[in-house]
Amino acid sequence: MGHLEKVTDLSDRIRDAIEAASSYLREHPEEAKYTDSVATAKIVDGLNIRVEGTNGESLSTDMPSGVGGGALAPSPGWYFRASLAACLSSLAAMRAAQLGIGDLTCEVEVDGESDDRGILGLDDSIAAGPLSMRIRVRLSANNADAITLTDLAKWAVDHCPVSDAVRRAVPIELEILS
Repeated sequence: MGHLEKVTDLSDRIRDAIEAASSYLREHPEEAKYTDSVATAKIVDGLNIRVEGTNGESLSTDMPSGVGGGALAPSPGWYFRASLAACLSSLAAMRAAQLGIGDLTCEVEVDGESDDRGILGLDDSIAAGPLSMRIRVRLSANNADAITLTDLAKWAVDHCPVSDAVRRAVPIELEILS
């Protein structure tokens, strides 16, 4: 099987799965809302943290040495940016499959600007999180022009749950368990 046939089969599988899920949720809108799976973080040592999910997912984080970490793993902030980049790439691939855009290549870079005084609590007027974020997207496809690819990138940003959480205030409920 050639490369183009593999890509087409994969695009067809993605498109068919999205169509089936969309059809089901149109017929059963009450099942569209759900509780996301739990991520549980535990201190391993110092600022080295192990996060595990209910289905065997796992990752480790650490903080830079400048704040007492061992820099043994990416920081949580890096994973946040990585999550946004991965989500946007996934949404671009999903939308391309829906639109019949073939052989999509997609590279997403995410960075931002932060001020460490916020995370360290040195000035309450400075946000602890990113002050701004920048997304750079490189797309190409064998059957899509620049306008179509630009629209595809914008669609991915507009429908990505991670970018949505950055754009709007998401209520947070804190429960202290003993």
